[in-house]
Amino acid sequence: MAPAKKRNVCSKTTSANAAKKAKIDPSLQVKQIIDSRKNANDVFDVLECLQSEKEKEVISAINACCNLFVALLERKDLFIGKLIDEEAMLTGEHNAQDKYSMFMRHRYNDCVETLLEHLVHKSYGVKECSLVALMRLASAEGQNPLEDLDWSEHVSFPRTLILGVVGRLLSKAEDNTMLISRFTEYLEMVDVRFYVMSSVRENVGSVMVKSKGEVMPVYQNNVFTLVSSIIMPSQESELTNFMVKQKDKHSEWKAAKLNEHKRSFERMWLGFLKNKLPSNMYKKILVILHDSILPNMSNPTLMIDFLTAAYDVGGAISLLALNGLFILIHHHNLDYPDFYKKLYNLLEPSVFHVKYRARFFHLANLFLSSTHLPVYLVAAFAKRLARLALTAPPESLLMVLPFIYNLIRRHPSCRVLIHRPTTADESCEDPYLMDEEDPILSHALESSLWEIKTLQSHYHPDVTRVALKINKPLSVPEEDIDELLEITNFELMERDLKATKNVPLEFEPAKKLLQGGGGILGQHFCLE
Repeated sequence: MAPAKKRNVCSKTTSANAAKKAKIDPSLQVKQIIDSRKNANDVFDVLECLQSEKEKEVISAINACCNLFVALLERKDLFIGKLIDEEAMLTGEHNAQDKYSMFMRHRYNDCVETLLEHLVHKSYGVKECSLVALMRLASAEGQNPLEDLDWSEHVSFPRTLILGVVGRLLSKAEDNTMLISRFTEYLEMVDVRFYVMSSVRENVGSVMVKSKGEVMPVYQNNVFTLVSSIIMPSQESELTNFMVKQKDKHSEWKAAKLNEHKRSFERMWLGFLKNKLPSNMYKKILVILHDSILPNMSNPTLMIDFLTAAYDVGGAISLLALNGLFILIHHHNLDYPDFYKKLYNLLEPSVFHVKYRARFFHLANLFLSSTHLPVYLVAAFAKRLARLALTAPPESLLMVLPFIYNLIRRHPSCRVLIHRPTTADESCEDPYLMDEEDPILSHALESSLWEIKTLQSHYHPDVTRVALKINKPLSVPEEDIDELLEITNFELMERDLKATKNVPLEFEPAKKLLQGGGGILGQHFCLE
């Protein structure tokens, strides 16, 4: 009988505890804890609510815990300094005030750890609420530091907490794009941005070492989403919005210096880009490289390894890498061997069909704008483009043909390609070697632009009109091709359909068609 009775008592106790938990109001208990220290043990009930399986209860407990510990931080009720473990706290000789502050400091650490775990919760609402709460706690801890600040070089900022948040955002298994986009609003604060950049660099370094350099698509996509959302200030006067206001030595703080921001930004990106990346990520990075990354680096030439590696990949990635290389060559005097040889080999039939066609030809035009380039090199580019033009779509031809004409205008020595007299016994075979990778050995100067003569019979009248220009002496001023770079086949069709044309149906209009006598019908009746 005794065992049965014992089980009955346990069952009643369990149901009573369940009823008690169901009645817990975290916000009310937090108010009681703040009002009186004798209710300190109720903090366990509030923390236990964080483990609820119901989303609303978890969110309510998160907000309650945040309010509790923000209030305790502002009241200086949490222990300041190196925290000892709880067993030593109970056995040691400490007064009631110290025991209370140590006890609450341990509970604060438990709360932070649970909130960090909730950043990978299955519910996005819980994750977002946890993120907001953690940043509120970070702000409160920054203003009321829990570390001893006696030594002169120390500044007050919750680095450990920010490092923990960044570590959970950069998940290896889950795409955190939405949560990271929510986090970007905090990156507007100067000090948060500075310590997030250093935290990303530390995290990437440790994770990639453990993975032995293997590609981690989900993790690296999270990293890119975070680092690409960092907007750098252009002037030191813009460094005004701080989460933590430093009372002393603010001017000596690294987070308040633009040069230190650029160094941290540079190290973060270099640490990320030195690892092997997913192939689709190269395009994402190269698209923003010239606008958002290179201008904000203290030494942009350090990106040469990444750009050369991307340039050697081929295809659209090589086209995009041109933008960064252009900046380094023209603005930072970078010496890149065999640059024009690689640019020459990028001219393939696919170049007219890629998404970044306009950007590529804009940059190619800039690279070939110098009048000091060797004649053989310019001739090789003109000849290769002319050969590719034979199979190019009309919208590309309207841009490529003026491109070739501008090359000849800049280098009059290339006019030999337009008209090359031949003798009767001379072979009609074109000496140009299309498959030759080296423009020096392509024999372009020994050839002619017969391809443009062929295009004068093109089916599209606009192409024929442009190709016929080569029959006359080319005008001295160059043609502006910028407006032609973005032209599409749809625009050509729209332009042709909107054009009003009077098409004659007969050389002489017919008269008296339905009348007798001289008309056709009249003649017919006469014959009958």
